[in-house]
Amino acid sequence: MGFILQEGNQLFAGALVLMLLIAFVESLMVVLGAGFSSFLDNLLPDIDVDLGLADAELSGGLTKILAWFRFGEVPAIVILVVFLTSFGISGLLIQMFLGALFGTLLPAWILAIPVLLLASLLVRYFGNFMRKFSVGDETESVSRSSFIGRLAVVTVGEAVVGSPAEARFRDEFGTTHYVMVEPYDDGEAFSQGQTVVLVEELGVNFKVIAAATDRQMNNN
Repeated sequence: MGFILQEGNQLFAGALVLMLLIAFVESLMVVLGAGFSSFLDNLLPDIDVDLGLADAELSGGLTKILAWFRFGEVPAIVILVVFLTSFGISGLLIQMFLGALFGTLLPAWILAIPVLLLASLLVRYFGNFMRKFSVGDETESVSRSSFIGRLAVVTVGEAVVGSPAEARFRDEFGTTHYVMVEPYDDGEAFSQGQTVVLVEELGVNFKVIAAATDRQMNNN
């Protein structure tokens, strides 16, 4: 216990205490009939994260970060607990190794960045593993190949060929998906608020055309 409470370990011990507190609150909320995990998931956008690590060209800062950590496929509270656990245990183990080797501990602020990176990688690995059990059969119904033909609304940026914008749509399960879109035809552009039809998957992006309503408005 004395080792954990040493000055260089307080940040990592605090992460473990926070993890235990979240687990306790979640257990209490479940007993009361209101899960904390549902509340946490509602604070985050529902995003489609059916993308591999190699698809790092996906633009949009927050969407990209959430997708990388597998938010949307794995419950947010699980990702948070795994991150706090990985951060806390990794930091304490590294400090234990340094203490045994050099007889001293590093200041927490020096060790925090490498431990943060290590914890992020562990969360990513765990998310990839857990998504196989979290999404179940429903994911097959809303796989990226099934997005073709769906209507989406451009939400961020202007979509032109070679410069995709972000668009969103809601599937039959009520989940909102965020995808990157660009026009199918050169010379066409879609601005924020316009409705488009997803017609072709192109890597991490989708080719789109104007929805019938927008075409009618443009022709009038």
